[in-house]
Amino acid sequence: MDAYDGGSNARRGPGAASEPGHAPEPERPEKAYGSHGANGPEAPGEPDAAVESRARVPAQDREPAEVRSATSNPYAGPAHPGSSEPAHPDPSEPADTRPSAIRPAAPAPDLAPYRAPEPEPRTGVAALSLRYQIGVALALAVVAVAVCVHIGMVFLHVAPSNTVTKQHGRAVDDWVYPEFEQNWKLFAPNPLQLNIAVQVRARVRSADGGSRTTGWYDLSAQDGRAIDGNLLPSHTQQNELRRSWDLFVATHDADNRPVGLRGTLSGTYLRRIVVLRLERDHATARGDVLVSVQVRSRTSNVPPPKWSEEKVPVQPVYRELPWWAVTADDTEGSAR
Repeated sequence: MDAYDGGSNARRGPGAASEPGHAPEPERPEKAYGSHGANGPEAPGEPDAAVESRARVPAQDREPAEVRSATSNPYAGPAHPGSSEPAHPDPSEPADTRPSAIRPAAPAPDLAPYRAPEPEPRTGVAALSLRYQIGVALALAVVAVAVCVHIGMVFLHVAPSNTVTKQHGRAVDDWVYPEFEQNWKLFAPNPLQLNIAVQVRARVRSADGGSRTTGWYDLSAQDGRAIDGNLLPSHTQQNELRRSWDLFVATHDADNRPVGLRGTLSGTYLRRIVVLRLERDHATARGDVLVSVQVRSRTSNVPPPKWSEEKVPVQPVYRELPWWAVTADDTEGSAR
């Protein structure tokens, strides 16, 4: 009988077609993978008892995991230098779930909590409270207004005559005189080249009824000596006597007669200044009384420099005013 006969009972090789009407028998696991299952045949010469005895060997006597994995596992290889973990674990090996084999998670980096930058400390006016800031703002506003008003008044004083100065000239003069008066003689085409000294003498009635006339007191020379060497001379020493004489000359004619109301006022102002200066310089003895005073000016030319060929007269010119009677109002300031 033929071994390949369909009707024979001979065994058929694997994969051979079965008889009609019979489904092929499924292959058993032993036939597909052998007698040792899906994991393949055991290594020759290593029975099950040897495996069990190897499991009982202490951990310190075993081969290092790195050497064993490097020789037996083609997938082994450190993921990072100095690390014992393989970069690609073997899919056929079961994961080691022993507590000793589980590596703890790497600690998170210590990050300091975020802190917003502290604001810089306020300085100056910003460091003040709201109340004081308002006070400073008001003070600055007042100062700014005063400065603007002063600049405007000085501008109107030195500007040519216009509608504003014609209507408000008195207010402008009251603001400017005498502290803020502007004198442009230094910048004139022909600067002042004269030395003008104001001198005064007095008639005095003594306590026994007699009278006498004092000598000339050079008041301008006294102011010059007070200013010389003084780093901070007073406004009175520099300008009081000089400006009072300039005002008198500007408001009087050649015969010393006043021109307008300012002329009379300037004469009274000059008389009171010289009376106070005489009493301050003790021109009268105890018990003496000032009866009248006389003022004069001594005008001389400034000598030219040595290299100049300019010729100027050197003889001084005097201008004497009439005698003025001294009243109680003239001496009221010195009495106080």
